Amino acid sequence: QVQLVESGGGLVQAGGSLRLSCAASGSTISRYCMGWFRQAPGKEREFVAGIRWLGSTYYLDSVKGRFTISRDNAKNTVYLQMNSLKPEDTAVYYCAADPRGGSYDRHTSYDYWGQGTQVTVSS
Repeated sequence: QVQLVESGGGLVQAGGSLRLSCAASGSTISRYCMGWFRQAPGKEREFVAGIRWLGSTYYLDSVKGRFTISRDNAKNTVYLQMNSLKPEDTAVYYCAADPRGGSYDRHTSYDYWGQGTQVTVSS
């Protein structure tokens, strides 16, 4: 079993930055595909960014060039650096772990989820 705990969310003005962290425990995630998803009120959960265990990264088109996903296997932690934030980035952000290396952008590929952290971007 893997437990995931997100942190780093908050309220920020448009154009600002936040860094989300996802700390894993219970098992090493070094060989897992890790993803960040978000869900805004009244909307479906959507893929934001993913990173495979060999380091390949993937992004939602609307965040490319603004968000960066990374991992520190020594700390069993994954990060999402978010720059140039926009009001439409407002959502609850979830970290997820996929031990089998399935489709990185499908939430059904991920077995383990964190509780989420709120990101609010004011205009």
